[in-house]
Amino acid sequence: MTITDVIAAPEDPARPLPAPAPAPVPRAGGRGALAALLVLADGRFPAGGHAHSGGAEAAVKAGRITDGASLESFCRGRLHTAGLAAAGLAAAAAAGIDPLALDEAADARTPSPALRTAARRLGRQMMRAARATWPAPALDALAADRPRGAHQPVVLGLAARAAGLGPLDAAYAAAYEAVSGPATAVVRLLSLDPFEATGVLARLAPELDAVAAAAAEAAQRAVREGPEALPAPSAPLLDITAEQHAAWPVRLFAT
Repeated sequence: MTITDVIAAPEDPARPLPAPAPAPVPRAGGRGALAALLVLADGRFPAGGHAHSGGAEAAVKAGRITDGASLESFCRGRLHTAGLAAAGLAAAAAAGIDPLALDEAADARTPSPALRTAARRLGRQMMRAARATWPAPALDALAADRPRGAHQPVVLGLAARAAGLGPLDAAYAAAYEAVSGPATAVVRLLSLDPFEATGVLARLAPELDAVAAAAAEAAQRAVREGPEALPAPSAPLLDITAEQHAAWPVRLFAT
């Protein structure tokens, strides 16, 4: 039987119809939103991320990251754990869920005190940059309610909303940050070839797509069901090494 025969053949009523394609997740909003996403996800956006390695410094010292292959393994694990949790929170904030409730949900998903402190410091810096770039009453209100800083993914999602971006865009920005930070840090920590580090990010792109989509879909559920519907994957080794790293007398990165 040829492909033409298959196409021309009458439908078999006994054969099940293919499942419908899932509805697309809402993404960029207003005009120029994609350009705003580039600004928000740019490593040069003055949100303080350059001072953090995302656990890579501790992993390098422990010998878990030694080259491009081990960096890729580390980034993959971080993307599917801390990255997914952050992407879900950012997408939910961009979807309009109460940022104070999301901030509490972020606390519950961050067992390490060192990482909670770092997330709030990063959130405070992100808030300063976001309010200067995309002024919005929602950002002002959260800054007033959390003067010492809300969790960074929550602020990121609120900034995305102020910039006219949608939940999927915010999820992409958070997920990309989860892997680009460690990759950039390892270039400095190991003198790794920056072309190799960029290749790691490129190879992770399909998984980043999947994580961002899953986070945005979870945010849609959270609109109906509350923040409890957001992903809460765990990364115990990242939590443990974050506490150890915070006690180092000398370190290159804050986390």
